[in-house]
Amino acid sequence: MNWLVNVVRPKINSLWTRRETTPENLWIKCPETGQLVFHKDVEANDWVIPGSGYHMRMGAKQRLAATLDPGFEEIALPEVALDPLKFRDEKKYADRLKDARTKTGMNDAVKVAVGAIEGTPVTVVVQDFEFMGGSLGMAAGEAIVRGLETAVERGTPCILFAASGGARMQEGILSLMQMPRTTVAVQMLREARKPYIVVLTNPTTGGVTASYAMLGDVHIAEPGALIGFAGPRVIEQTIREKLPDGFQRSEYLKEHGMVDMVVHRKDLRGTLARLCRLLTGAAKPAAPAVAAEPTSDEAAAEVAHA
Repeated sequence: MNWLVNVVRPKINSLWTRRETTPENLWIKCPETGQLVFHKDVEANDWVIPGSGYHMRMGAKQRLAATLDPGFEEIALPEVALDPLKFRDEKKYADRLKDARTKTGMNDAVKVAVGAIEGTPVTVVVQDFEFMGGSLGMAAGEAIVRGLETAVERGTPCILFAASGGARMQEGILSLMQMPRTTVAVQMLREARKPYIVVLTNPTTGGVTASYAMLGDVHIAEPGALIGFAGPRVIEQTIREKLPDGFQRSEYLKEHGMVDMVVHRKDLRGTLARLCRLLTGAAKPAAPAVAAEPTSDEAAAEVAHA
């Protein structure tokens, strides 16, 4: 029986171990086509499904890294009261915050960084939908205001990536107060005559679209993004009519003049760089010098000299 214990059992155990170590997120299913794609292939493609071109949601950290030149700096953000209303529904709000922080590694739904895009200095504000649906609460409002103030202080354009389901209901009126606060901060940037570019990603809805997300000098939307105040189902139930195909999607909104352009993620960085140069009058960075190829006579002379 020793061979059963010493040979067969270890092999069986190794099979179970290998099965357990298989990553759960090995595959990603395209929401549009149902296609299964390797997680690493989607990540390498800036979270765009290679076959269908469907734009998956992108985290704040990945967004900053994909947008800014290497060496950017994240800005420290103001602290706010954790749970001033002591709100509780099915779960305590404080516990929801704790879970979201553990899941995302972020303090709240917004990150702010200063850096450059193709050499042009910028301030970038990014919302992360994975943190409680990117909802706008006191911490997120403070972060957005701080980002806009930083752009004024440093004299740079401000680029904001919006991704949100709207105001954070657990903070009540304190959340709604962030709408006028961020609107005033946008006006400060406008008075400083610095560009404000908004990139609308999937989804951008609720109070966010009723404030800072629709106040840009230029509005760019990613393909297929849902953008609007109320959702399409709520609108249909209210007006009791069937909405047009693609209603509230990027392409429909561009056709009806609500956004300026729809840009694929692979072209977004270059588009933002060109817009920043155009709106600030900054010169395009010079291309790196390339050594000239020697002429045939010069090459022959070098061979003869050798």
